[in-house]
Amino acid sequence: MTFRKIPLTLLLIILSVTSANAKNKEPKYSQVHQLTPEQAALVEKAIGREKALIMNIQQRTPLVETYIQDTMPDIKLYQVPISDDYMLSRIDFGKVSFFDKVYQPKDTAKHGYFKGSSSAFLGLNKVIGRRSITYMPSGFAQMMFLDPRSFDNQHYVFSYVRREFLGSVRTWVYDVHPKVSGTGRFVGRIWIEDQDGNIVRFNGTYTSAGDENINFHFDSWRINVQPGIWLPVAVYVEETHRTPGDKIGLRAQTHFWGYSLRLPTRESENISVKVDDAVDKSDDSQDVGPLQASRAWVTEAENNVIDRLVEAGLVAPLTPGGYENTVLDQIVINLQVPNNLAFTDQVHTRILLSTTIEATTVGNTILISKGLIDTLPNEESIASVVAMELAHIVMGHHIDTRYAFNDRLLFPDEATFRKIDMNHSDHDNAEAAKKAMEYLQNSMYKDRLPTAGLYYAQLVDREKVLTALNTPKLGDSLLKSDGTPWMADLQHMAPALNWDDLTQRAALPLNSWLKTDPWDDRVHQINAKIYAYMNPRDKMPFELTPVFYKLQRYDASRLTPATPPGATPAPAAPAVPLAPGEASQPTGAVSPQ
Repeated sequence: MTFRKIPLTLLLIILSVTSANAKNKEPKYSQVHQLTPEQAALVEKAIGREKALIMNIQQRTPLVETYIQDTMPDIKLYQVPISDDYMLSRIDFGKVSFFDKVYQPKDTAKHGYFKGSSSAFLGLNKVIGRRSITYMPSGFAQMMFLDPRSFDNQHYVFSYVRREFLGSVRTWVYDVHPKVSGTGRFVGRIWIEDQDGNIVRFNGTYTSAGDENINFHFDSWRINVQPGIWLPVAVYVEETHRTPGDKIGLRAQTHFWGYSLRLPTRESENISVKVDDAVDKSDDSQDVGPLQASRAWVTEAENNVIDRLVEAGLVAPLTPGGYENTVLDQIVINLQVPNNLAFTDQVHTRILLSTTIEATTVGNTILISKGLIDTLPNEESIASVVAMELAHIVMGHHIDTRYAFNDRLLFPDEATFRKIDMNHSDHDNAEAAKKAMEYLQNSMYKDRLPTAGLYYAQLVDREKVLTALNTPKLGDSLLKSDGTPWMADLQHMAPALNWDDLTQRAALPLNSWLKTDPWDDRVHQINAKIYAYMNPRDKMPFELTPVFYKLQRYDASRLTPATPPGATPAPAAPAVPLAPGEASQPTGAVSPQ
């Protein structure tokens, strides 16, 4: 049996046929309680707002990322992943349908990465046991809509349930059922915010023509991204039994961002500042030497690539006082100072917005994926990743300078993975790993390296079933092609993995630290507590979990004000995550003299 989510084009056709034959079908659901005038008025408002939302989305081309983990029951851990798939595309909404422009993967065979994940981009058809399953990007993207054509009182029955707060937003909850049986209609529950009537959450499934429902159950969320605008942000899918009689289940998360992609802006770092009665003697040199010219050429390529990745929605724009500045850049300094590393230009860090676990360098910029940051449990494990990338910079393993010619970056966004080559060679990675261990041994993290090694031990423990998660799209995997980590010395220092040791926090579930603003693509640290484990099932390393948002209405005053060009951002206290019970150690190393 083939599982496939219904693309919007097909969905519209199905709904049209269903609507035409509605008079000949008996109602399958009945209204439980008659709505009061107030309850009915809010439903009418929601119907109107849903039409406005569809028109708003049709004007945008967001990125849609879906990560899927197939699961099996486990006595100790409840459910464990047994395989995974990854899909990234940009949705282009036309007048009558939408097209998903898939971000095509690079040739994984060429670079020696894990095999088999690239087919996920085009809809992976896999066979597990006797069941054939096809996952399509458009099917998961469809779950941002309730019913794009016929969500109204003529086609649906609404039953009031209760009032409920989702965060600080008060909502009215309704159960929703189609008035006639058919295919592709929503059945489930909706949450309507009480001010403007926007549907901010809905969970349930789509109906099927036969007795067996081949559609997955999902929980879809929207947030207030701009005044009066609520847009889809995430969808969680879960089936403990993917098909009737099948022990294999699945969990999936779909995230949306890039609703307002803008061209990146770059202010020159060489800003002239006039000071009365002072002479600027910081650089008396009138000429550029060969070494300086070579480094400037690398920087030119670096700037072009970073700007292109921001434009493609793959790298988060910098946020003054954001996570990159207050946490990651501080860890760079914590490694740089004790190792006496002197750079012509300061090393900075940026966030790749992908869930895949990967990191790389572009000139003097370290790129670390959101998925990697999310699963790292403590500061020393973050430092181990930063140390290896810092070693790449010190050893001159820079990006191909052909990108200093910006015309080489003129290609469609969906070709980015194929057109930009940012991975290092095996030789370079081996050298960088060796040098990174030296940096760590000389740093404030030297006594905590066994704890950092637990992350690599856990990564190896699950690398065979999470191949898509460990297959990089732009940079380098933390693992060699044989499944062993580049930082194997850290793994060997770690204690043995022990599920029953509740003080052992080897790796975190996905989405543990960072969230992406779906409007402007900036990343922010999640303000959530980390609780002590109560049982082995609480650990969930590298696993998908349900999504839940404490919704807030848009408030411009909560946004970080932009730093004027040439101004120095005010220093912020580092907020490096620490595991419960871990001694807090200052990260503010002495600035280089």
